[in-house]
Amino acid sequence: MRHILIALLLSINAAAFAAELPADALVAPALAQMQPAARIMPAVLARFRADYESVEHVFDIAWGPGRRAALSALYRSWQGRLAQIDVGALGLEDRIDHLLLSRELDQRVRMLAFEAKRFAEVEPLLPGVRDVLVMLEARRVGEIQKGRESADQLEATRRALEKRTATLDTDGVAATRSRAVVLRAARVAEAVRSSLKDWFDFYADYDPELTWWLRVPWAALDGQLEASGKAMQLAAGVSDPETIVGDPIGRDALVQGLADEMIPYSPEELMQLAERELAWGEHELSKAAADLGYADWHQALEHVKGMYVAPGQQIALARTLAREAMAFLDKHELVTVPALARVDWRMNMLSAQAQLQAPFFLGGEDVWVASPTAEMAHDRKLMTLRGNNRYFSRAVVHHELIPGHHLQHFYGQRYNPQRHLFHTPFWSEGWALYWELRLWDMGFARTPEERIGMLFWRNHRAARILFSLGFHLGKVSPEQAIEMLVQRVGHERDNAAAEVRRSFAGDYPPLYQAGYLLGGLQLQALQRELVVNGKMSDREFHDAILRGGPMPIEMVRARLLGQAPAANYKTSWRFYSLSANTP
Repeated sequence: MRHILIALLLSINAAAFAAELPADALVAPALAQMQPAARIMPAVLARFRADYESVEHVFDIAWGPGRRAALSALYRSWQGRLAQIDVGALGLEDRIDHLLLSRELDQRVRMLAFEAKRFAEVEPLLPGVRDVLVMLEARRVGEIQKGRESADQLEATRRALEKRTATLDTDGVAATRSRAVVLRAARVAEAVRSSLKDWFDFYADYDPELTWWLRVPWAALDGQLEASGKAMQLAAGVSDPETIVGDPIGRDALVQGLADEMIPYSPEELMQLAERELAWGEHELSKAAADLGYADWHQALEHVKGMYVAPGQQIALARTLAREAMAFLDKHELVTVPALARVDWRMNMLSAQAQLQAPFFLGGEDVWVASPTAEMAHDRKLMTLRGNNRYFSRAVVHHELIPGHHLQHFYGQRYNPQRHLFHTPFWSEGWALYWELRLWDMGFARTPEERIGMLFWRNHRAARILFSLGFHLGKVSPEQAIEMLVQRVGHERDNAAAEVRRSFAGDYPPLYQAGYLLGGLQLQALQRELVVNGKMSDREFHDAILRGGPMPIEMVRARLLGQAPAANYKTSWRFYSLSANTP
């Protein structure tokens, strides 16, 4: 009887769930809506992705010269193919895809050259490693390996590397080369060591002659690569895993990156923009603090940080906050949130180790909750609780779930998936950040505490522009970035260090952290141009962005305005007036 009852309840819930689904969640949309017959570029993009994945499948050795050569040949071949397409005969969507793929190929060719330059900078610290990389890549393309010659190469590299490593402490390597270059060399050594082990394991015992020749030389070089990596870490002053170094790319690379993202501002102008935004946020914080009876916003922030839920209750809080945000969207008819999108996300917990770099909620397809774990030190537990208080979390949950990243992911699987090729933080993070701006303007923050929670994150994004661009320009050190987050944003110090470590560890592109607020401001300016001026409703505007897929925001603008870009398109949209008195 109990099993029958459960089955009945499940069937009722399923029926109710299906009843509230919009029609396009139950039946496939019309072909013309999903993929108009006239469009040719989605198939072109799919073909390019397949070709790229084939090359990557074979040439997968990190830092390998063969990999760079194969990818360069692929990109240049595709540049020729694109040139054969009659752009004038394409419709709006295809024109956008053609332009973006052309720009993507140009950018990838430049990045290969940049990677080669970065490898050349570390090669003097890693003698013989290039030859080993060539040998590793030879196996990938099926070349026959000769035991004696391979063993000689491994031994020659080991001796050269041992000799070079022995001079690290005596030739002033950390003084003559930046710590970043020395640390990059250590990372290259570790990548080569990993690939070398895979290479040896492939032959071990299956090829008796190679195994006989290679076992001892391989083990010796493996040990030397490990020792050299540790020595370079010591030379770079990063024996402590929590030390932050980073690897700045310089102004020229920043300028090129901004051009690739269709941002017609210099790094210095963007830092000016960020300073204005941060000053505005500090002013608003002071107003909210006064409403709570505090003379200093730092004191009001401390008050809010103390309003955290008990250990173990963060999951329930996140679900409550998610429902609150969706109710607000529904009430104001801001965006279409299909019923399935409301429930097809899971809750995961961030480990204590993961929280060293991600001390707050993360999200996307699912949501990852930052909460203190039992093994954390007492002070770190308190910092984690304070940094994930109910008002900070309120602003984070809708950023990560709905209408933020989860809704993006849901639509991205169903509309224009070929445009994942053009993924950019200015679109992905910019969309989620835009909603923080939009909901603020609509009064989503009702109390001083809620305003402080939203302002904390807005100021955090402005500071990210300042410290990330400043770092890559050589003007801001990791220590100064941490201090900025503590003093001007109000972070707990350990959380500030984790945030800077996350930004500079190399896991994110140099412009990633700047993309949040800059992308949000772009979408805010576009919303004012199209919705405030009466050309579209909020729902039409937001749905169109989600269904269009990822791309630079200037191309989102061209798409929504129906302006097909020319083949020689030059970015020009100044979405933020630096001469205005208010943001």
